[in-house]
Amino acid sequence: MIVLGVIPARGGSKGIPGKNLAPVAGRPLIAWTCDAARASRLLTHVAVSTDDERIADAARARGVETVLRRPAPLSADDTPMLPVLRHALAEFERTAGPVETVVLLQPTSPLRRGEHIDAAVRLLRESGADCVVSVVPVPHQFSPVSLMSLDAGSRLSAYEGGATAVRRQDKPALYAMNGPAVLAIRREALLSGDSLYAGDCRALVMRSEDSIDVDTAWDLDLAAFALQRRTS
Repeated sequence: MIVLGVIPARGGSKGIPGKNLAPVAGRPLIAWTCDAARASRLLTHVAVSTDDERIADAARARGVETVLRRPAPLSADDTPMLPVLRHALAEFERTAGPVETVVLLQPTSPLRRGEHIDAAVRLLRESGADCVVSVVPVPHQFSPVSLMSLDAGSRLSAYEGGATAVRRQDKPALYAMNGPAVLAIRREALLSGDSLYAGDCRALVMRSEDSIDVDTAWDLDLAAFALQRRTS
């Protein structure tokens, strides 16, 4: 049974030019995801989906030998992830045979480790779900009941039923996708649905300290600090 880890890493990035190759704690950003994928015990194959030869070379340097060339129409800023994964699956299966499970590994999640990947695959198998997606607890101060809005005169008011005097212990426990850092999905669900999160979708809860999703230069600094602290 093939469990395919897919690292989608295009060359373009508006927020941080060349983001996937940006140095983070002594390595290109994508290297941390390549290392996590190779540390997984349940992934049988790992591939990078890219339109950039420099990214392909960086992945190969970290032991990821399978490069799936992504066409330009699937490499735009607004390209959804679903068609990217379907393309990667089709390209891989042309030469390697049928895949049981696809595991999405965003290169912008450098703190995710091999153990998180294996936990997602294990949960998918044991639960019988269609997919498993990693999430992180929402800090209590960002709960909907704490939200407020500003009018033109900078006056605060509760936002759509939010309250300002709710005790922390009375706020609902909520979760948000952390990238996602890991998404494991069955082949049938990937090909048949119109969303990566359709059907029976289960949660892999990760700690906030493992959940930085790099989108800004500040995120890069935070990730570098966390990784240097982890490896020191």
